[in-house]
Amino acid sequence: FSLNLAADCNAVLKALQPIFQEQGMTETVHNWEDHGYLATYIKKNGSFANLRIHPHGLVLVDLQSYNDHMKGREEVDQLLNKVEERMKELFHGNIKRVKRLPAILRGGVIDRYWPTADGRLVEYDIDEVVYDEDSPFQNIKILHSKQFGNILILSGDVNLAESDLAYTKAIMGSGKEDYTGKEVLILGGGDGGILYEIVKLKPKMVTMVEISFDKWAIIPSNIDQMVIDGCKKYMRKTCGDVLDNLKGECYQVLIEDCIPVLKRYAKEGRMFDYVINDLTAVPISTSPEEDSTWEFLRLILDLSMKVLKQDGKYFTQGNCINLTDALTLYEEQLSRLYCPVEFSKETVCVPSYMELY
Repeated sequence: FSLNLAADCNAVLKALQPIFQEQGMTETVHNWEDHGYLATYIKKNGSFANLRIHPHGLVLVDLQSYNDHMKGREEVDQLLNKVEERMKELFHGNIKRVKRLPAILRGGVIDRYWPTADGRLVEYDIDEVVYDEDSPFQNIKILHSKQFGNILILSGDVNLAESDLAYTKAIMGSGKEDYTGKEVLILGGGDGGILYEIVKLKPKMVTMVEISFDKWAIIPSNIDQMVIDGCKKYMRKTCGDVLDNLKGECYQVLIEDCIPVLKRYAKEGRMFDYVINDLTAVPISTSPEEDSTWEFLRLILDLSMKVLKQDGKYFTQGNCINLTDALTLYEEQLSRLYCPVEFSKETVCVPSYMELY
């Protein structure tokens, strides 16, 4: 409750005490003079409530309860409804805002809470754990969302959902490129979405290769053999049948460290019309000299330029648009490459990210 006036802490406490006492809850009150009251109410079943009253006009009620049945949830709602009614009676029209947040469900079999790239907590409508395994490189989860279908989550990072064709299309050039008869190199892309879409466009050859080198183990990879195994079984709306075999008529998938592969291609003089980097997002850190993730990105950029034809194109994901400092710093890295490059960018809405990228 946010009030239009200072709160009489003692009056608020006395007004709300009966509501908790009716529930058979034991009360403990702390008074910090100029800093208001904290009252805790504990029930025999382990449920408890915290009532925090700030003198400047902020009243907070937090309730924790172990309820795995509908009746228990109804009891919680009834208690909070009584608190809201009593506060409105006490302050009449002097309540500026009342905000009731949904319950946070902790410790459940299904984890529905995942952070966005810019540090906000998002609750997904996850209703099933489809796949949960640890590879030598990372934890791999595929969770089912009612809205977004199956979602691939690697080491706590939401990578791609079956709803996210917009991401795949954008990192391929948003339909503006002609891949017919072209040589394409994909770095990462273990969900198979990019490979699946490019193969439809009749390229000459697509090579998909991944990082698995220990030095870069801190970088979330989005392909290893276990990612492929999970995605080809549970992300088929994204990858189709393209991951059923690691080699096809116009593509090959290499489960190798992409850095020596890039160096080998550069030494051999092998060149590509397109390089698509789907390894990792732009780092959130804004200290490139101290962050090995930035070192990794610069290395991949330089090696990619060495295998890219003079008129070739390099596509990569950026990050959410709220991370303006990190994105600006990434753009500055492009001026440090051994060869001059021009670049452009595009903002798209990726459904399961719940943010613009």
